[in-house]
Amino acid sequence: MRLAPLGFRLFALVIVAAGGLALYSWGKGHPQDLPWTPLILADATGRFTQYKIARLRDDFPGCRAVLDRGQVDYTVLTPVAAGGACGYDDGVRLGRDSGGVYAPRADTSCSVAIGLFLWEKQVVEPAAMRHFGQKVTRIDTFGSYACRPVRGGREGRWSEHARANAIDIAAFRLADGRRISVAGGWTRTDADGAFLRDVRDGACRMFSTVLSPDYNALHRDHLHLDQASRGGWGFCR
Repeated sequence: MRLAPLGFRLFALVIVAAGGLALYSWGKGHPQDLPWTPLILADATGRFTQYKIARLRDDFPGCRAVLDRGQVDYTVLTPVAAGGACGYDDGVRLGRDSGGVYAPRADTSCSVAIGLFLWEKQVVEPAAMRHFGQKVTRIDTFGSYACRPVRGGREGRWSEHARANAIDIAAFRLADGRRISVAGGWTRTDADGAFLRDVRDGACRMFSTVLSPDYNALHRDHLHLDQASRGGWGFCR
């Protein structure tokens, strides 16, 4: 095989080096878009934010370290051992200083809590101001932990709820007292419907699975958010 002239090889080396330098410079300003950088809660969400959260699903100390670095107010929950596929040992509860007030209180796995924190700060709050000009003061849920298979049945694959790795969002309470519910607002074409779709779409950047009324009738009245392990792939509908 004939070797390329020295000048061509030097030119190619310069191009590769310049490309690497450009990527390095860009990456310094966009760490959220690089898979190997740590998750920083103060950063805007990027291409690999959900991937970084998913890596923390089985790393409770690492997950708590992310919350600690972000100065997030939270409480570690007492582990629950229910036998079989149920129970959890990585539960936390976000404090009032860390975001919206949940009703009932959101006791979730640590990785779900990180998703909720980012979702509130970077999606829910901006969407509420954009559509309503006011803040969300409470988020109503159908709960997180529930020892049951999917679809609420008695048999089949276990739900992410069985490990507190999911939460169902039912409605949002605004500062003026208005309640924007998924059941009542999803099909509307006004600000209520636009807000609900914005918070659904934004959740897909923080959670591996997001299910809404567009998915099926079982989700007609809530948004299902979870951090299921999907091998790096998310599902949002």
